[in-house]
Amino acid sequence: MFRAFEAVFVMMLAMVFAIGCHKPEGPEDGGEDPGNAVENHEYVDLGLPSGTLWATCNVGANTPEAFGDYFAWGETVPKEIYDWKSYKYGDFDIERYALTKYCTDSVYGRDGFVDNLICLEPDDDAATANWGADWRMPTREEWEELLQYTTPIRTSLNGADGWRFTAENGNSIFLPAAGYWWDGEFNTGGIGIYWSMLVNKEFPYRTWGLHFNWDQCHICGSSDRNRGQTVRAVRVTQG
Repeated sequence: MFRAFEAVFVMMLAMVFAIGCHKPEGPEDGGEDPGNAVENHEYVDLGLPSGTLWATCNVGANTPEAFGDYFAWGETVPKEIYDWKSYKYGDFDIERYALTKYCTDSVYGRDGFVDNLICLEPDDDAATANWGADWRMPTREEWEELLQYTTPIRTSLNGADGWRFTAENGNSIFLPAAGYWWDGEFNTGGIGIYWSMLVNKEFPYRTWGLHFNWDQCHICGSSDRNRGQTVRAVRVTQG
């Protein structure tokens, strides 16, 4: 009798913890009203002109303040070292870049390779690969829209530094200053660098994304693709 009761208690406790990991947040916590979730990943409607819906957490995280996983651009699995030798779609050989995919200039392609792909394909998108077809990395334009139609404020959440982006409808998202990995070293210092799905056409070994520090946040096209950076996913339709 006691063992049966104990088994039921353990099962109920596990259910409580499972639900708690995906507890919806209210607008005051950086989230949307309960119920906005797709495949257990919650999103916020910021009332943006494009209708883009932003995830409340980084890919690989369960809370808005958690850093989540780090990915090289075009790769979908975290790894220990983020450098050109381990990069999936290129290398840096004798002071020359040698890209094998997403290359707009033969100067940077291996043996003159060019495919003129500038946007990540779904199989190479860390958001899509890890969260499903309803999710993807933001475009450059979506990052720009976020900055234009929200009020960014440097703040902290549960001890994590970052920036909160609050829309006119009162909803917001929090992006932690998660830093980045490069050549085996972790760089932080209050920095946040988030990927977009767009290559820098002028310098295709780099990509566009959101960069911020203590003082400002802006769109920048200077992130080398071999870095390990964080991903905040978006979707374009309600679940």
